[in-house]
Parts: sequence; C-alpha cells; structure tokens
Amino acid sequence: MKTTLDIPDEELRDVIRFTGATTKRAAVVEAVSDYNRRQRLKALAKQLGTFEGFPSPEELAAKREEEVIG
Repeated sequence: MKTTLDIPDEELRDVIRFTGATTKRAAVVEAVSDYNRRQRLKALAKQLGTFEGFPSPEELAAKREEEVIG
C-alpha cells in the first residue's frame, strides 16, 4: 500500500541506524513489523497464567526428573 508519511528526520535516522536498513522504506517496514510482533507477544503474554490446570514450573521439573529416573 502506498502511503505518504511525514516522519521526523531524527526518528527516521535512528530507525535506519537501529535496523541497519539501506533505504528509508526498508527501515519503516522493519520498524512496523517489529512493532506488530511486539504487540502480538504482548497479547500472548496477557494470556499466560490464565489456563486452568496448566502445570507449574515446579511440577514440570518434577515430571522431567521422574522421566529421567524412571
């Protein structure tokens, strides 16, 4: 999708520097992709701990040890 944006020069320079992109377009695409990935992870993290009956880390460790021993 073609879009015209007015991005502050300093912000765009930082994005280019941080992403290592060689073009402005590549830098913006990388920044948008990274933002979207972080939002998906944030939404997933909200769900952690909401699954009833999910084993605790201690229970998982005990189960692993039980499998190794037995």
